[in-house]
Amino acid sequence: MSAASSSHNLNLDASPSATPSDDATLAEPVERQPPQNVAEKSDPYLVQFDENDPMDPKTWGRRKRWYMTTLAGILVLNATFASTAPSNIVDQIMQDLHFGEEVASLLTSIFVLGFAFGPIVWGPLSEQIGRKPVLVVAFFCYTCWQVGCALSPNTGALLVFRLLGGLFASAPLTVSGALISDIWDTKTRGTAMTSYSLAPFAGPALGPTVAGWIDQSGTNWRWVFWVTTCFAGTCLIFVVFTLPETHAPTILTHKAKKMRKTTGDLGYYSALEARKQPLVQRVRTIVVSPFQMLVEEPMLAAITVYMSFVYGCLYLLFESYPIVFTQDHNLNPGVSGLMFIPFFLGGVAGCIFYLIFYHPRYVRYMEEYAPALVPPEKRLEVTLIAAPLFSIAFFWFGWTSYSWIPFWSSMMAGSLLGFSILLIFFTQFNFIVDTYLVSAATALSANTIVRSVVGAAFPLFARQMFDSLNPRWASTLLGCFAALLAPIPFLLTRYGPALRKRSKFVPQAAQKTPSAKPEEKV
Repeated sequence: MSAASSSHNLNLDASPSATPSDDATLAEPVERQPPQNVAEKSDPYLVQFDENDPMDPKTWGRRKRWYMTTLAGILVLNATFASTAPSNIVDQIMQDLHFGEEVASLLTSIFVLGFAFGPIVWGPLSEQIGRKPVLVVAFFCYTCWQVGCALSPNTGALLVFRLLGGLFASAPLTVSGALISDIWDTKTRGTAMTSYSLAPFAGPALGPTVAGWIDQSGTNWRWVFWVTTCFAGTCLIFVVFTLPETHAPTILTHKAKKMRKTTGDLGYYSALEARKQPLVQRVRTIVVSPFQMLVEEPMLAAITVYMSFVYGCLYLLFESYPIVFTQDHNLNPGVSGLMFIPFFLGGVAGCIFYLIFYHPRYVRYMEEYAPALVPPEKRLEVTLIAAPLFSIAFFWFGWTSYSWIPFWSSMMAGSLLGFSILLIFFTQFNFIVDTYLVSAATALSANTIVRSVVGAAFPLFARQMFDSLNPRWASTLLGCFAALLAPIPFLLTRYGPALRKRSKFVPQAAQKTPSAKPEEKV
């Protein structure tokens, strides 16, 4: 589930508040658009798309755009699949390389840690040189790091290659969502984003399943990484030979260069060429601004704490499931991996619920509030349902984990976890985007970094917690923390309008959104 993203940053609704940074996907940072004062549209030397220009990605055929959407989803599935792939075969790796459970937890954590820092590079780089070069370079290196994992002679080498793999696997988490925003307009993006958003859920669930059956077949653990190598290499081939550049400013830059060459007139330029920032200023924008915003914005800090806890629990599950289903229920690793299927199906149900029940409701809000913007707090309505369900799911999972209770009950608790996690991420990402508008990229960067660090930390204590406390009390502890944090979306719904008015990061357009119901507006 960015994820960035996502990375994954998701915005399913074509709202009148849509801005260039409103195209958020679980995968990740939102595009920064060129300043409006770079050049006047009437400037004959400013290279732009013509009407129905075949170079404009949004005018490409639907079949082509759906192929690219599918490929973007597969790239994210690839990255998230690799993040959890060793989790269900780790016992075999421990025996072969002779390390303990603490180091075993690092195999997942250190990969997810790469998700925290990779986007700092990949997002801005894709805005400067385009989506395709970033994906090609990242997937080539990522494939090489998977070969390194498969051939690792010792623990140190394996951990280093896992960290490098996570850093480069974060590229599709960062870039794929932006790629989809490049090719779909606001009216048609919703369905594409919904389909794409399932990839971050399918990947982590698929990893333990594949690893479990590799272990069950008696095959050496290194084949887990040979599988990720083949998967990554296949994706690399498709990216190189079938994926065109989709970043409009980069396409226009190529067009401007071609016009300068063919006409001999050096005056032609693109907006991307005109908006170059000094290196020091760009580094400050990328590295310092997210943390400054996180410290000074109570709304962002609160929602980041909650999303980070939920994200950490997501990766904690991949360490706890083998304890519950393999140790307590005596399922073999292959069947134990299948226990993640309801988790994924819960995410599918969350998408369906969002589109069928909430999306039409939000469209009505857009019509009722027009011409004003819909208050961002309306995005949290679904979270008010999902937050309590997330807490309940842990109690269900834990207290039906006894060996004498059929494993089906704990397994189905995963469906409620998947359902609630997906809805929490959907709505809170969109809340951030609608609140901060043009500053959403910075807000999402801060959220992504903290969330990924927490996601990397939780697996480190998962085994010890579930072994020491047993699954019942460990799940109870998590459920209680989830219940303590559940009021956050309720508080933001109540106090969000007042906090927005006092914020220096919220644009005037978002500060002026009405807090009253449409029929109450004067």
